[in-house]
Amino acid sequence: MLGNFDSLREISRNARGWSVGSLACPRARSWRPSAVSSETTGNIDSRAQPRPQCLEHNRDGNDKKITRGVYAQELEVAARAVQLGCMLAQRVQERILRKEENAGSKDDKSLVTVADWGVQAVVSWVLSQAFGEEVSIIAEEDTKGLKGMNGIQTLQRVVAVVNECLSQASVVGLTPPSRKLGTIEVLRAINKGNSEVRSSRSWVLDPVDGTLGFVRGDQYAIALGMIEDGRVVLGVLGCPNYPMRPQWLNYHQKYYRLASKIAPPPPGKWHKGCVLTSAKGAGQAWMEPLVWNSDGSFLLNPPRVVAVSPVDDPAQATFCEPVEKANSSHSFTEGVADSLGLRKRPLRVYSMAKYAAIARGDAEIFMKFARAGYKEKIWDHAAGVLIVEEAGGVVTDAGGRPLDFSKGRYVEGLDRGIIVSCGTGLHRRIISAVDASWNSSKL
Repeated sequence: MLGNFDSLREISRNARGWSVGSLACPRARSWRPSAVSSETTGNIDSRAQPRPQCLEHNRDGNDKKITRGVYAQELEVAARAVQLGCMLAQRVQERILRKEENAGSKDDKSLVTVADWGVQAVVSWVLSQAFGEEVSIIAEEDTKGLKGMNGIQTLQRVVAVVNECLSQASVVGLTPPSRKLGTIEVLRAINKGNSEVRSSRSWVLDPVDGTLGFVRGDQYAIALGMIEDGRVVLGVLGCPNYPMRPQWLNYHQKYYRLASKIAPPPPGKWHKGCVLTSAKGAGQAWMEPLVWNSDGSFLLNPPRVVAVSPVDDPAQATFCEPVEKANSSHSFTEGVADSLGLRKRPLRVYSMAKYAAIARGDAEIFMKFARAGYKEKIWDHAAGVLIVEEAGGVVTDAGGRPLDFSKGRYVEGLDRGIIVSCGTGLHRRIISAVDASWNSSKL
C-alpha cells in the first residue's frame, strides 16, 4: 500500500515546483518518472530517476519552466496510470486488427472490448495502491458483461491482459504486484469504478473513449480526471493514436498507420501517441509521448508545454467535431459553422482526442449538440475540459456557463450543448451563432 490519502495529499500540497527537462536541456536525453519517497508511495519504482530541472521553450520561443503545483503528486501517479493503460489498450487494439480479439456489445448496444475492462482495472489498481482502498472512482464500465456463461471467456481474457500489463509496470516507474491478480481481484478493481461522487475528492475515468474508433484502428482516448469540491482539478488524457506531428492529422488514421510501417520515423522522433496533462491553476498544459509503443520500442522524451491556437478569425479557424452522428448533430453544427464563416475543412476525430486537438492548437473550435434524451457523462469531458482551460482555451455550455461536474455521473443543467474554443472572442461569436440558429433547428 502506498500510504494513506491524507499523508499523500499533504505531500502533494507541499510540493515545490516539480519540474521536468526539455529537449533543449543537454541532460534531458531520456525520460524517466521522477523519484517519489517510498515511505509514502511504495509502488513508485525506487530506481526511477528524478526528472532534470531546466527550462522549456514554448511555441513563442520564451523560456518557461514546467511546474506542476499543489497537485504534483496526484498528477504524477495519474500520468503513470494512464501511460500503463495506454500500453494495455495498444496491445488489445493490435490484436483486434489482427482478428485475434473481438468486440462485444453492452445492453445499450454500444461497443465494449477487453481493453475497456482491462484499462479500468489497471488504472483502478494503481489509484488504490497510491491513495488507499477507499479511493472514490467514477468510471464507465461495470462487470455485468463479464457474468454468466457468455462472459466467462471474456473475463479470462481481461484477467490475462491485466496481469500482462501490470507485470511491466516498471516501464512507467511503478512496482509490479508481487503476484498475479486473481479473477476476484480484477473484478473488484473494475467495480471500484461504481463509487459515488464524493463532495471532497473523486477520480473520474473513461477507460476507452471512442470505442468505435478503437476497434477500427483509429483514434481513441483514455481519460482520467480528479474532482475536488465539485471542480475538476486534474486531468490526464492519453491518446495512443493521436500523432505528435500535426501534419499527420490531414490523413486518415489507416493511411498514417500504413505510412509509418513503410517509412518508420527515426528513433526518438515523436511520431505517434501522446499524453496530455494539467492541473487546476497551473496556467499550462503539458504533452509527452507514450513511454511504450506497440512495436516494443521506447520513446524517451520529456514533456513540453502546449497551448491553444491564437487564431480568432473564424475564416482561419478549424472546426473539430465527432465522427459519429449517433450522439451529436452534424447538421446543426455544420449550420453554425457556415453562419460563422468557417472555411476550413472540419477535423473529424473520434473520442476526447478532440480536446487534445484544441489544447495543442491543431483546431480552434469543437461543438457537441446531443440529440434529445442524451445525457453527457462526466467521464466524457472532465479531463479534457481542464486541459483545454489550462492551455488557454474556453469551455462552456451554449449559454456560456461552465460545465457542472458536481451533481453525480452526469453533466447536469446543460444548456443545449457544449462549446470548446481557443479564446474568449471566438467563443462569444460561436454562442451568438448558436443562439441565432437554435430556433430553426430540430434538436
